[in-house]
Amino acid sequence: MYVGRIVSIARTQAGNVAGMYRVSSRSFPNRQANLLESSAAIVPKPGHENDIHKNPYIAYSCLMQVGTRLVVSNGSHTDPIAGKLSDGASPRDALASVLHGMDFEHDHLSTPRIAAIVDTADECGYLGIVRANELLVRCLPIGAGQAWYVATYEHTVPGDYADDSFDCASGDDACAYIMGRGAFADLERPITAACGVATGATSYDIAVRG
Repeated sequence: MYVGRIVSIARTQAGNVAGMYRVSSRSFPNRQANLLESSAAIVPKPGHENDIHKNPYIAYSCLMQVGTRLVVSNGSHTDPIAGKLSDGASPRDALASVLHGMDFEHDHLSTPRIAAIVDTADECGYLGIVRANELLVRCLPIGAGQAWYVATYEHTVPGDYADDSFDCASGDDACAYIMGRGAFADLERPITAACGVATGATSYDIAVRG
Protein backbone atom coordinates (compact mmCIF):
# COMPACT_ATOMS: atom_id res chain seq x y z
CA MET A 1 0.00 0.00 0.00
CA TYR A 2 1.19 3.51 -0.80
CA VAL A 3 0.52 5.98 2.01
CA GLY A 4 2.95 8.77 1.13
CA ARG A 5 4.83 10.59 3.88
CA ILE A 6 4.70 9.24 7.45
CA VAL A 7 5.24 10.77 10.91
CA SER A 8 5.41 8.56 13.98
CA ILE A 9 5.68 8.81 17.76
CA ALA A 10 7.13 5.86 19.63
CA ARG A 11 8.67 4.55 22.85
CA THR A 12 11.38 1.93 23.22
CA GLN A 13 11.09 -1.06 25.53
CA ALA A 14 13.43 0.84 27.87
CA GLY A 15 10.97 3.74 27.99
CA ASN A 16 12.70 6.29 25.74
CA VAL A 17 10.51 8.31 23.38
CA ALA A 18 11.22 8.61 19.66
CA GLY A 19 10.02 10.74 16.78
CA MET A 20 10.26 9.38 13.24
CA TYR A 21 9.71 10.74 9.74
CA ARG A 22 9.74 8.88 6.44
CA VAL A 23 9.47 10.13 2.89
CA SER A 24 7.69 7.74 0.55
CA SER A 25 7.33 9.17 -2.93
CA ARG A 26 6.19 8.30 -6.43
CA SER A 27 6.68 11.69 -8.08
CA PHE A 28 9.97 12.92 -6.55
CA PRO A 29 12.09 9.93 -5.46
CA ASN A 30 15.45 11.71 -5.87
CA ARG A 31 15.59 13.18 -2.37
CA GLN A 32 17.63 12.64 0.76
CA ALA A 33 17.59 13.65 4.41
CA ASN A 34 20.52 15.78 5.57
CA LEU A 35 21.56 15.81 9.22
CA LEU A 36 22.03 19.26 10.75
CA GLU A 37 22.65 20.39 14.34
CA SER A 38 19.70 19.08 16.40
CA SER A 39 17.61 18.94 13.22
CA ALA A 40 17.28 17.39 9.77
CA ALA A 41 16.10 18.54 6.36
CA ILE A 42 14.77 16.94 3.18
CA VAL A 43 16.55 18.14 0.03
CA PRO A 44 16.95 16.99 -3.60
CA LYS A 45 19.88 14.67 -4.25
CA PRO A 46 22.88 16.16 -6.09
CA GLY A 47 22.02 16.50 -9.76
CA HIS A 48 18.31 16.92 -9.06
CA GLU A 49 18.34 20.41 -7.56
CA ASN A 50 16.03 21.71 -10.30
CA ASP A 51 13.22 19.51 -8.95
CA ILE A 52 12.53 22.31 -6.47
CA HIS A 53 11.30 24.42 -9.39
CA LYS A 54 8.78 21.72 -10.32
CA ASN A 55 7.34 21.51 -6.81
CA PRO A 56 8.16 23.97 -4.01
CA TYR A 57 6.98 21.54 -1.33
CA ILE A 58 9.71 18.90 -1.76
CA ALA A 59 12.47 20.55 0.32
CA TYR A 60 11.97 21.50 3.99
CA SER A 61 13.07 21.01 7.58
CA CYS A 62 11.56 17.71 8.71
CA LEU A 63 12.89 17.27 12.25
CA MET A 64 13.83 19.70 15.02
CA GLN A 65 14.63 19.39 18.71
CA VAL A 66 13.19 22.02 21.06
CA GLY A 67 14.40 21.44 24.61
CA THR A 68 12.94 18.12 25.80
CA ARG A 69 10.70 17.88 22.74
CA LEU A 70 11.17 16.63 19.20
CA VAL A 71 9.09 17.83 16.24
CA VAL A 72 8.79 15.89 12.97
CA SER A 73 6.72 16.88 9.94
CA ASN A 74 6.35 16.63 6.18
CA GLY A 75 6.83 20.28 5.29
CA SER A 76 7.70 23.87 6.04
CA HIS A 77 5.49 23.82 9.13
CA THR A 78 8.26 22.17 11.19
CA ASP A 79 9.92 25.50 12.02
CA PRO A 80 6.72 27.38 13.00
CA ILE A 81 5.67 24.50 15.25
CA ALA A 82 9.10 24.51 16.90
CA GLY A 83 8.84 28.28 17.27
CA LYS A 84 5.47 28.02 19.01
CA LEU A 85 6.91 25.48 21.45
CA SER A 86 9.88 27.75 22.14
CA ASP A 87 7.45 30.57 22.88
CA GLY A 88 5.66 28.47 25.50
CA ALA A 89 2.74 26.97 23.58
CA SER A 90 1.59 23.48 24.50
CA PRO A 91 2.16 20.72 21.91
CA ARG A 92 -1.57 20.62 21.19
CA ASP A 93 -1.81 24.36 20.64
CA ALA A 94 1.38 24.50 18.58
CA LEU A 95 0.15 21.78 16.23
CA ALA A 96 -3.42 23.06 15.98
CA SER A 97 -2.54 26.71 15.38
CA VAL A 98 0.19 26.08 12.80
CA LEU A 99 -1.68 23.38 10.87
CA HIS A 100 -4.79 25.54 10.81
CA GLY A 101 -2.87 28.63 9.75
CA MET A 102 -0.78 27.00 7.00
CA ASP A 103 -3.49 24.57 5.83
CA PHE A 104 -2.93 21.63 3.47
CA GLU A 105 -0.41 21.99 0.66
CA HIS A 106 -2.07 23.59 -2.32
CA ASP A 107 -0.52 21.31 -4.93
CA HIS A 108 -2.42 19.24 -7.48
CA LEU A 109 -3.00 16.48 -4.89
CA SER A 110 -4.03 18.80 -2.03
CA THR A 111 -1.40 16.98 0.03
CA PRO A 112 -2.16 17.02 3.76
CA ARG A 113 0.29 18.48 6.25
CA ILE A 114 1.17 16.03 9.01
CA ALA A 115 3.24 16.56 12.16
CA ALA A 116 4.17 14.90 15.44
CA ILE A 117 5.66 15.92 18.79
CA VAL A 118 7.23 13.77 21.52
CA ASP A 119 8.55 14.94 24.89
CA THR A 120 10.90 13.09 27.24
CA ALA A 121 8.84 14.47 30.15
CA ASP A 122 5.43 13.32 28.85
CA GLU A 123 3.75 9.90 28.74
CA CYS A 124 1.80 11.03 25.67
CA GLY A 125 2.83 12.09 22.20
CA TYR A 126 0.94 14.18 19.67
CA LEU A 127 -0.07 13.51 16.07
CA GLY A 128 -1.73 16.09 13.82
CA ILE A 129 -3.01 16.32 10.25
CA VAL A 130 -4.77 18.98 8.20
CA ARG A 131 -6.55 17.93 5.03
CA ALA A 132 -8.83 19.79 2.66
CA ASN A 133 -11.84 18.83 4.78
CA GLU A 134 -10.48 18.14 8.27
CA LEU A 135 -8.07 19.16 11.02
CA LEU A 136 -7.21 16.56 13.67
CA VAL A 137 -4.77 16.81 16.60
CA ARG A 138 -4.64 13.99 19.13
CA CYS A 139 -2.67 13.25 22.28
CA LEU A 140 -1.90 9.53 22.44
CA PRO A 141 -0.39 7.57 25.34
CA ILE A 142 2.71 5.72 24.13
CA GLY A 143 3.38 2.39 25.80
CA ALA A 144 6.78 0.69 25.87
CA GLY A 145 7.45 -0.90 22.48
CA GLN A 146 4.64 1.03 20.80
CA ALA A 147 4.62 3.37 17.81
CA TRP A 148 1.67 5.42 16.55
CA TYR A 149 1.72 6.96 13.09
CA VAL A 150 -0.25 9.00 10.58
CA ALA A 151 0.39 9.36 6.85
CA THR A 152 -0.56 11.77 4.09
CA TYR A 153 -2.72 9.20 2.26
CA GLU A 154 -4.90 6.23 3.26
CA HIS A 155 -3.74 6.06 6.91
CA THR A 156 -4.85 9.59 7.74
CA VAL A 157 -6.54 9.35 11.16
CA PRO A 158 -4.28 9.86 14.22
CA GLY A 159 -4.84 7.08 16.73
CA ASP A 160 -6.00 4.47 14.22
CA TYR A 161 -2.61 3.07 13.21
CA ALA A 162 -0.08 1.54 15.60
CA ASP A 163 2.89 -0.82 15.77
CA ASP A 164 3.54 -2.87 18.91
CA SER A 165 7.04 -4.21 18.18
CA PHE A 166 9.13 -1.02 18.26
CA ASP A 167 12.45 -1.24 20.11
CA CYS A 168 15.20 0.90 18.60
CA ALA A 169 17.99 2.20 20.81
CA SER A 170 19.42 4.66 18.26
CA GLY A 171 18.26 7.16 15.68
CA ASP A 172 19.82 5.11 12.90
CA ASP A 173 17.99 1.96 13.97
CA ALA A 174 14.73 3.94 14.14
CA CYS A 175 15.35 5.10 10.56
CA ALA A 176 15.83 1.50 9.45
CA TYR A 177 12.64 0.56 11.30
CA ILE A 178 10.37 3.14 9.72
CA MET A 179 11.91 2.47 6.31
CA GLY A 180 10.97 -1.20 6.28
CA ARG A 181 10.24 -3.05 9.51
CA GLY A 182 7.21 -3.77 11.66
CA ALA A 183 3.99 -2.09 10.53
CA PHE A 184 5.97 -0.03 8.01
CA ALA A 185 7.30 -3.01 6.03
CA ASP A 186 4.30 -3.21 3.71
CA LEU A 187 4.07 0.54 3.06
CA GLU A 188 5.48 1.17 -0.40
CA ARG A 189 8.19 3.36 -1.94
CA PRO A 190 10.38 4.36 1.01
CA ILE A 191 12.91 7.01 -0.01
CA THR A 192 14.56 8.49 3.07
CA ALA A 193 14.03 8.96 6.81
CA ALA A 194 15.00 11.18 9.74
CA CYS A 195 14.52 10.01 13.32
CA GLY A 196 15.44 10.85 16.90
CA VAL A 197 15.49 8.56 19.93
CA ALA A 198 15.78 10.08 23.40
CA THR A 199 19.00 9.24 25.25
CA GLY A 200 18.37 11.44 28.28
CA ALA A 201 16.05 14.09 29.67
CA THR A 202 17.27 16.71 27.17
CA SER A 203 19.12 14.69 24.54
CA TYR A 204 18.15 12.79 21.40
CA ASP A 205 20.23 10.59 19.13
CA ILE A 206 19.26 11.99 15.71
CA ALA A 207 20.07 10.23 12.46
CA VAL A 208 19.10 10.12 8.79
CA ARG A 209 19.05 7.31 6.26
CA GLY A 210 18.47 6.98 2.53
